Amino acid sequence: MLNMAEGLARIGALAASPVVDALARAFADAGFELALVGGPVRDALLGRPTNDLDFTTNARPDDILRIVKPISSAQWDIGRDFGTIGARVRGEQVEITTYRADEYDGATRKPVVAFGDDLEGDLARRDFTVNAMALRLPGPALVDPTGGVEDLVAGILRTPVDPAVSFGDDPLRMLRAARFSAQLGFDVDPATVAAMAERAETLSIVSPERIQGELVKLLQADDPARGIRLLVDTGLMAKFLPEVPALRLEVDEHHHHKDVYEHSLTVVRQAIELERERNPDAAPDVRLRLAALLHDIGKPATRRLEDGGGVTFHHHDVKGARLARKRLQALRFDSDTIASVTKLIELHLRFFGYAEGAWSDSAVRRYVRDAGDELERL
Repeated sequence: MLNMAEGLARIGALAASPVVDALARAFADAGFELALVGGPVRDALLGRPTNDLDFTTNARPDDILRIVKPISSAQWDIGRDFGTIGARVRGEQVEITTYRADEYDGATRKPVVAFGDDLEGDLARRDFTVNAMALRLPGPALVDPTGGVEDLVAGILRTPVDPAVSFGDDPLRMLRAARFSAQLGFDVDPATVAAMAERAETLSIVSPERIQGELVKLLQADDPARGIRLLVDTGLMAKFLPEVPALRLEVDEHHHHKDVYEHSLTVVRQAIELERERNPDAAPDVRLRLAALLHDIGKPATRRLEDGGGVTFHHHDVKGARLARKRLQALRFDSDTIASVTKLIELHLRFFGYAEGAWSDSAVRRYVRDAGDELERL
């Protein structure tokens, strides 16, 4: 639960950090506004680790570059057309973006850049209220025009404006809702969930690369299941990974089998637990988590109902690997990730019988050989 006094103390300390202080002084001396915005403010209030430092300003890109050059060891302007300048200040990477008032072209979802003139207007166009807070510098002063603090206290994700309007501006925000729900352990406001379901079809105009990026970030969460459930329940998952909702197989009164969808979410959770036990300081293993989620996606296509109430899924491992390859290619995953995930899916049944002592020494060697670099994940 958010302790406001402690949270304010943390953002005060953040504002006084050498990097933030250096930037605040430089922009103030140049006559421009500067504010720390979004994730760093949210995470400081929640007591979560603060990683990337994002700033916003009324300075235009050329002015930003001129101001940061004397106090930074490197600069990059790959995002200049969208108002963003990156820099390395005192060993930390920062991004500084001109106030925005984006408009979207309605087809490709690429923003038509329109620079804004005030902080409050910039915050109102952001995705969720908990990300629409800023720390005005050098004050510091907390700016929260959309009720982000209240939503942090309540553990709620809500859009600053009507969710249909927000998701109409950028449908990718619907996937971000699932990701932040998983990362923060927050519930999504019912009106926002309803808008996600109503506008699921609009995800088709978002590029596969952007969808992949959000899926990866979701899988990197401590508990991705919350976000996965939201995507399945709203129909969004069916737009880019339809094999996952298809795992919710119908079960009649005569043919019984385990709930494959719930089983798959359990495997994801258990894989993450084992991952932490083995490598507690390692980064989240996205390949392992993808394979855990998708390992049984071949079952719907291979299900056979037998006399006496039995159900079989012969060769679902091979079928699942083929389906996963096709889907991951469509989402523009790199070839190494695709090869890793599909091998894990194809071999996931091979360990059957080992615990009962039914394997010979040669079977063990063959298993190790076939698994190759994926042995520990498998």
